[in-house]
Amino acid sequence: MISRKQKIRLVQLFLLIVCSLIVFNTYFTKKDKVSEKIISSEELEKINKDLKNDEEKDVFYNVQYSGLDLAGNRYILKSKEATTNKEVQEVVEMKNVNAVFYFKDNTTLFVASDKGTYNNKSLDMVFEKNIKANYEDSELYGERIVYLNSKKTLIISENVKISDIRGTMRAEKLLFDLEKKTLDIS
Repeated sequence: MISRKQKIRLVQLFLLIVCSLIVFNTYFTKKDKVSEKIISSEELEKINKDLKNDEEKDVFYNVQYSGLDLAGNRYILKSKEATTNKEVQEVVEMKNVNAVFYFKDNTTLFVASDKGTYNNKSLDMVFEKNIKANYEDSELYGERIVYLNSKKTLIISENVKISDIRGTMRAEKLLFDLEKKTLDIS
């Protein structure tokens, strides 16, 4: 019969051989056998191009700007991703933009768009692509909104549609004068 010490030594020897095989297979076998492509050459070129462009720009994520415009209205501007050019840092290009404007007359304007531009010196804002805005009981859709803070105007253009309890209206361009509270439609 095999003694207890011999059984323990056999188990230890077996474990040593198994561990040695695992280490050998892990670290010393060639990995050239795998010929899978993890990323396509087109995507690699795109990534390299983006990296070169990023050298000229600074990229920020989950950005929020807030403040008062020249008329004293409060606003909050949020973006999932924002970039600034290193030469012109006051202009911020944004993606997935949400903005809330709190006007002095206790009304609120909500704006959401795919792209946007914010000038943090003049406080001018441009919203572009798939715009949806809510003001009181009205919904507004369009492709471009330009908020000129210094002129106190809001220009909505390109496939403008307004849905309201009073009906639906389509226009090519709307010009709001925020100071005089007038609307020009074309």
